[in-house]
Amino acid sequence: MADILASLRSSMASHSPPLDALVVPSEDYHQSEYVSARDKRRQFVSGFTGSAGLALITKNEARLWTDGRYFLQAMQQLSDQWKLMRIGEDPSVDAWISDNLQREAAIGIDPWCVSVDTAQRWERAFEKKKQKLVQTSTNLVDEVWKNRPPAEINPVVDHPLEFAGRSVAEKLKDLRVKIANEKARGIIIAALDEVAWLYNIRGSDVSYSPVVHAFAIVTLNSAFLYVDKRKVSSKVSSSLLENGIEVREYGAVSSDVAMLASNQLDQATGVISSQNGVCENVTSDNYLIWVDPASCCYALFSKLDANMVLLQQSPLALAKALKNPVELEGLKNAHIRDGAAVVQFLVWLDKQMQDIYGASGYFLEGEVANKKRLETTKLTEVTVSDKLEGFRASKEHFRGLSFPTISSVGPNAAIIHYSPQAETCAELDPNSIYLFDSGGQYLDGTTDITRTVHFGKPSAHEKACYTSVLKGHIALGNARFPNGTNGYALDILARLPLWRYGLDYRHGTGHGIGSYLNVHEGPHQISFRPHARNVPLQVSMTVTDEPGYYEDGSFGVRLENVLVIKEADTEFNFGGKGYLSFDHITWAPYQIKLIDFSLLTPEEIQWLDTYHSKCREILAPYMDKNEMQWLKKATETQ
Repeated sequence: MADILASLRSSMASHSPPLDALVVPSEDYHQSEYVSARDKRRQFVSGFTGSAGLALITKNEARLWTDGRYFLQAMQQLSDQWKLMRIGEDPSVDAWISDNLQREAAIGIDPWCVSVDTAQRWERAFEKKKQKLVQTSTNLVDEVWKNRPPAEINPVVDHPLEFAGRSVAEKLKDLRVKIANEKARGIIIAALDEVAWLYNIRGSDVSYSPVVHAFAIVTLNSAFLYVDKRKVSSKVSSSLLENGIEVREYGAVSSDVAMLASNQLDQATGVISSQNGVCENVTSDNYLIWVDPASCCYALFSKLDANMVLLQQSPLALAKALKNPVELEGLKNAHIRDGAAVVQFLVWLDKQMQDIYGASGYFLEGEVANKKRLETTKLTEVTVSDKLEGFRASKEHFRGLSFPTISSVGPNAAIIHYSPQAETCAELDPNSIYLFDSGGQYLDGTTDITRTVHFGKPSAHEKACYTSVLKGHIALGNARFPNGTNGYALDILARLPLWRYGLDYRHGTGHGIGSYLNVHEGPHQISFRPHARNVPLQVSMTVTDEPGYYEDGSFGVRLENVLVIKEADTEFNFGGKGYLSFDHITWAPYQIKLIDFSLLTPEEIQWLDTYHSKCREILAPYMDKNEMQWLKKATETQ
């Protein structure tokens, strides 16, 4: 690690102009949350493996910023050459640079890895001391990364209409109407899930997300896909061509954006997609180029005339979040198969914990009969997580996991985004809580579920914490709210039962979920963060409901289901706004043994009984006799 920092500092010193600081963000050229191995530059320089964070290297310091999900993990992974900066508690990176680096300091960034939003915010912060943001012509980290993984050539595949639910032609037509309405003549699409969704394609360029490394440009007359052409078969290429989409090399996006800026791109293309819903009444009023400041990189934006740019969230973010009926049906079915896999895993784990460790098991609260186990039979966070993946893999349409499984025992469950490694992971412990947060990618939908269980005798405190989390989870899922309400307004519902005891959690409460796409999907969210105010919750959106509580060094609790937003059948309709509510689409029992029923209201107990009876009924077709017996017991009426 010391050698990496020394090499980077030497590159910074010899750069023209010399750099006083270098920013190494987590994101790739598309501002993705999850990136491919060769794009994990921040992990390479810092040793911190979490999905979110930013490294800053100065001449004599190295600092890493990350959010509350990762404080504990970062403290464990960072060497003593690094200082952890806690987002929300410590000054932001731009504020720190502005306050601590000298006047006219040069701060280096790779403009491909920083969004327009971020770069502009930093530039404003740096004005105070005339510090300047320097766009490096190459990525300095790549130059010192000797064994950087090579780019993979993974095939682009069509995502069939039976799963997508809407044709590319329809999506392009809708998009062009939105472009024209904003007085724009084209849009640059950088977010990988938006490119995949718009063109009904999928790939495997990023682990856990079925996306393709690609950009798209759509004008009122044409459409382009920028991708390594070796990934595109003649079959996929011809289906794109049928929709008026020209496939061009990934690297050509740079020069094409410059051509788009000078209004030459349409003239230069051989493909005119007039059959694909081009707006007929385009006038010279349409002069803007639409760029999403959160997902478009600064490198492409810099090729445009800033006065001719519409900086606004991509219209595809909301279009993609509003699931069509086919996607909703697919998501529901995927979650049923996924719930069956989770139950089968719990049945298996319950038996193993009793057989190997002498645990009282999922249902009973006895003391552990200390068994002498053989080394070969021990269960670890990784081996049980692999077993869970096996149960998922046996289900129809399974394509892989939707994120690295969080499989955590005892104190590790307090690390919110804990990722167990085979060499260092913990052994399962019948006297400790076990939390697992996992999900699958299926052709018909993406899943994400968390359950927390105990196979021995939980303490009264653990039960009280689990029950408070459950109460918040139920309260949010049962909410009814007027149209126009955002996730910021609802976030408190999941926290109130914890707040009563002076407890809380450091993460948001809910995120959207993709249709065989990213497991974390915007633009909406349920959170205390100001971003959650930006987009109201709307019918046919998906959102998770996942409150938690984490006691450092001891245990953690989280419960998570996916919800779908629907119209609520309210008695009245004040203000004529229309009211909304949630439907659960995740099916797996909550552990009765961990619930302190004296803390639940009769309504909450009734909700639990109803949910459990639906679990029994919905999952029954997937259960064998033994599994069904277990499930009946796990969902008994209280």
